[in-house]
Amino acid sequence: MENLYIVAIILGIVEGLTEFIPVSSTGHMILVGSLLGFEGDKAATFEVFIQLGAILAVLVLYRDRFLNLILNLFADGIRFDDRGFTVWHVAIAMAPACLFGYLFHKPIKAYLFSDKTVLIGLVLGGLLMLAAAWWRGPLRPIDVLERINYRQALFVGLIQCLSLWPGFSRSGATIAGGMLAGMTPAVAAEFSFIVAVPMMAVATGYDMLKSYPLLDASDLPFFALGFVVSFVVAWAAIVWFLKLLQQIGLAPFAYYRFLVALLYGVLVIL
Repeated sequence: MENLYIVAIILGIVEGLTEFIPVSSTGHMILVGSLLGFEGDKAATFEVFIQLGAILAVLVLYRDRFLNLILNLFADGIRFDDRGFTVWHVAIAMAPACLFGYLFHKPIKAYLFSDKTVLIGLVLGGLLMLAAAWWRGPLRPIDVLERINYRQALFVGLIQCLSLWPGFSRSGATIAGGMLAGMTPAVAAEFSFIVAVPMMAVATGYDMLKSYPLLDASDLPFFALGFVVSFVVAWAAIVWFLKLLQQIGLAPFAYYRFLVALLYGVLVIL
């Protein structure tokens, strides 16, 4: 049992540290879980559950933004113009990946959740991030969320579909997509964080509904520890990442992904 608590702490740190930076939390969880020998249906359920801790960190950090989105929704109702930043921008960005994930959930789980496919995703996602880092966008990029329009939100949503491949990275795809759509890295990252909350809540809830029969009361302390560690680490990682992104840009994270894929491939697979 003590070994399980150590595993919970390690994976909670990995989840919290990687969920919102563009290196693929799912990919890292699969690789680290494989190294720890923590695999199987219950392990997969644990890895999904502790994402809720990371989601809670974003909700707390951006509580004013989420509160304004909800209040404005009830104040303005449904409107079809895209002035300001509303819940409809978030919904549009969510829709493509939610639909694609629902339609292809079984084959994705069956064929893409392995260390070898993760390495491919790490490399492909890194190439997309480099393209975004090197692309010369508009002279006046979008520097506040309120300037994002529906077309740009949809473009980010379509790019986000790539992250259904483990290793590609949801945050990496959405940040790169936002930058290619004309946003500054900071705004693209903030948009990525906000879209992540309902997106991850839907995906996590769907997975938990399918997996809860595997759990019993004895799993509660182990799952709770991973949740708390994930929350604390994710909070710190978000604040740290925004500062670092402004200083070094997106490219170093892509190079890190290439290095992880190379080292894991050489040391573990070959």
